[in-house]
Amino acid sequence: MTLPKKIFTLDTNVILHDSNCIYQFEENDVVIPITVIEELDQFKRGSETINIQARRFLRSLDAIASDKIFNGGLPIAPDKGLIRIQLERDYHEKLASNFPTRKPDHHILNTAYHLAQEHKSGCVILVTKDVNLRMKAKSIGLMAQDYTSDRVKDLSGLYLGKRIEENISESVIDRLYQNSYGIAASEMQFEKKLTANEYIILRNGRKSALAVYGHLSDTVARVDKITCYGIAARNAEQAFVLDALANPEISLVSITGKAGTGKTLLALAAALEKRKQYRQIYIARPTVALSNKDTGYLPGDINSKLDPYMQPFYDNIAVIQNQFAKTSHRYRKIRELLDSEKIAITPLSYIRGRSLVNIFFIVDEAQNLTPHEIKTIITRAGEGTKIIFTGDIFQIDHPYLDAQSNGLSYLIEKMKGQSLYAHVNLEKGERSSLSELAIHLL
Repeated sequence: MTLPKKIFTLDTNVILHDSNCIYQFEENDVVIPITVIEELDQFKRGSETINIQARRFLRSLDAIASDKIFNGGLPIAPDKGLIRIQLERDYHEKLASNFPTRKPDHHILNTAYHLAQEHKSGCVILVTKDVNLRMKAKSIGLMAQDYTSDRVKDLSGLYLGKRIEENISESVIDRLYQNSYGIAASEMQFEKKLTANEYIILRNGRKSALAVYGHLSDTVARVDKITCYGIAARNAEQAFVLDALANPEISLVSITGKAGTGKTLLALAAALEKRKQYRQIYIARPTVALSNKDTGYLPGDINSKLDPYMQPFYDNIAVIQNQFAKTSHRYRKIRELLDSEKIAITPLSYIRGRSLVNIFFIVDEAQNLTPHEIKTIITRAGEGTKIIFTGDIFQIDHPYLDAQSNGLSYLIEKMKGQSLYAHVNLEKGERSSLSELAIHLL
């Protein structure tokens, strides 16, 4: 029995999230309300990701469009359904009493509702990343769902980058300390298969060791606790982070954890320690304010606009700097690097179209990036560049992202097991006892 086609009506935010979204609905039909086209027209100018997505979608739509797109629809691609642009309908009386006509969202809702009334034998679904619009749709009996093609399906199984192995024989742990090249992983007989660059806490009650798995040699090697520019690891996970950051064979690192676990501080300390290996240190974070306003709302030039967003970097640099006397070489060196722009704090939008060669690139608060934005950043990497993404996947300020749909979670799921990639999830807060108490109780 052949199931009837579904008709997916897309909201503007779905297209701004993924300009290739129309190809993700298999053999089902896709409807674009004319209101969405009008909204995309307002987004097509600018250099932010949403502007790029708007332009890309409109160009791809124009490439396949004909008069059929307004009259019955035309094929999206071989083995795909039809796409059509739906012109405005009279405002339905069921919506009029509750939803004012001045909001574009309500016109999109109206279009989807009319389609549902006309295709009662089929299945009309409004696809939107706006939770409020989904609730409004359900209130009038209209099916609605989030765009889920790039969502992480199961957060409980998200890769942590580390594991604890108990009951490891003392002789094995002793050999790890004696042999800097490591020992064969097959000798340890782990129940669960190891992942490339996965970190391990080995212990047996009396002895313990920190280790990492090298999948090319199929060996488990000891991880030494190192210090980077005066910053020493305070726990096993921080030791793993510094090991990954200092390893020249790992060019992509992600670090997750709640506030106060040391994500940004460790990344900056490693960048300063390894600065001679790189032409420049780039530091960036998404400019997503809690009110979801962009930098255009702030007065002044680009530096003035960025300062409120980048202050956490300056705070962490000050922590590193203040370990040393003001007259010391290391204290002065940080100031020199900032003044000479060897440490450059830059908007993410400025890297589009550039090739980043021999750069140590830290992207903080990466949970506020979409999967497409994460991909854009990584594809800018040239020879000798190392990229570090830090963030807390449960602390998201972006209005249309959550713990499962943000780019950082997507990166961890997709990159797990790659030889150039390492990930560590930090669990223990190290900022202060007060900070740790507030995180757990408030």
